[in-house]
Amino acid sequence: MPQADRQLDTERLGRLLGDPGLAWLLERVRQRLAGGRPLTGTVTLARPDERQRQAAERLLGRAPSAGRSLTVRLDAVDAILRRSGAGPDGLGAAVVALTGPVAVQAEVRDREERAWEEVYAPLGALSAGLTGWAERIRRDGLVRRLARTPETAGPLVTAAVRALCELPADPPTSRATFAARHLSGAHALDEGTPLATLVLSGLRSLTGFPDGAGAEWRREAWASAGLLKDDVSSTVLTLNLRGTPALDWMADMGEPAVLTLRSLSRHTPVRVATATGAVHVCENPAVLSAAADAFGPACPPMVCLQGQPSAAALTLLRGLSDHGAELLYHGDFDWGGARIAAALRRGVPWRPWRYTAADYRAAVEKVTEPQPLPGVSAATPWDPALAVALAEQGVRVEEESVLDDLLSDLERGARGRGAWQSGG
Repeated sequence: MPQADRQLDTERLGRLLGDPGLAWLLERVRQRLAGGRPLTGTVTLARPDERQRQAAERLLGRAPSAGRSLTVRLDAVDAILRRSGAGPDGLGAAVVALTGPVAVQAEVRDREERAWEEVYAPLGALSAGLTGWAERIRRDGLVRRLARTPETAGPLVTAAVRALCELPADPPTSRATFAARHLSGAHALDEGTPLATLVLSGLRSLTGFPDGAGAEWRREAWASAGLLKDDVSSTVLTLNLRGTPALDWMADMGEPAVLTLRSLSRHTPVRVATATGAVHVCENPAVLSAAADAFGPACPPMVCLQGQPSAAALTLLRGLSDHGAELLYHGDFDWGGARIAAALRRGVPWRPWRYTAADYRAAVEKVTEPQPLPGVSAATPWDPALAVALAEQGVRVEEESVLDDLLSDLERGARGRGAWQSGG
């Protein structure tokens, strides 16, 4: 067809369908085209104004119905366009010529799904320990909620995978330093960013850090993978460890000492001066404080986690273990205590210190006012029977409730320590 004829068709189409009063009709046609539906039957406009009624009258060559709605048969419009020569290919082609291409929704969905598959492709580089997490974020839509479109999600997932492949950080480091080293800059993992949210979700799956909420919980969750707010916020409570002038002085006094990750990272790991090379590890500060009160400088070396193992605690305990110390652990007999113990066990080896099923059953018998055991059950891999006993008994036993038994163990160690020190 000559160029002049094509221009003439466009002008004629404009005269037939270009009236602003027919905009609603063209939009309905586009919707049907996008949905892959046929351009047959009728379309109806509720409460049309006079301009819309007049435009339909001019198009159809007759007055439409005078009711409260305006109904137009698409077949009739198609026939008018073909008969006039203005739209020889029918209504669909005419509307596209006037208003632009229409993306078919099914094709759009297919393209979008293919794009999302490309977004998730980098997850294949993750370690086996994160396979379940990768499958979960595909299902639950976390990435889609954070990024909305494949175009923004692609760089997000790529950066998250790059970060997670470097975790846990050993030795621990600040989050800003880690981000500057492995990501786009020091602020890439700042609180509230989509990348921080996605990486935090992944590292929790990697370390098994329990559910929670709040700023303190997030700080500890990051620390579980060796990423710290800074190197002085992460601390660990100790008693009678030696190896630096300050620690030696505190041990001579028999007073608890607080160590920061900064000090542990910059100095030689603390040596343990004991006859047996054992370090007793507890969950609650009350145990360590009572031991300091009872035995002072003679008390065997102790470390207190004060809840979830901090980066400082893990660094200290790894150093002690690497230097031959035997770690003996006790915690609360409840599901939270079991999770703390399991998290510690993933980081360092330890043996139970009155922390088995038999110890729990014995402790329950002495409880005068039983407390119900709240929360979701957890595994106790050092003694699977303990999880069974906790579920059966359903009684919570806090560490302080068995303090006398723990102190009796430490007393024997204190006597041996005193004799060893005297003979040294």
